[in-house]
Amino acid sequence: MYIGGSIALLAIGAILSFAVQASISGIDLIAVGYILMVAGALGIVLSLVLDGQRRRDLPPPR
Repeated sequence: MYIGGSIALLAIGAILSFAVQASISGIDLIAVGYILMVAGALGIVLSLVLDGQRRRDLPPPR
């Protein structure tokens, strides 16, 4: 998951948690929104960590 996808998950989760007033029987949209926001935050952290490791492994530019 790249940073763009993670930001999208954060945005969708925030919209579901804070802006949607609808209800679906059997599904708690607020909980789903929080889960998506946590997944987006973890995706951003993971992307940054993996990108840092990848850059460290590259040879220096000439």
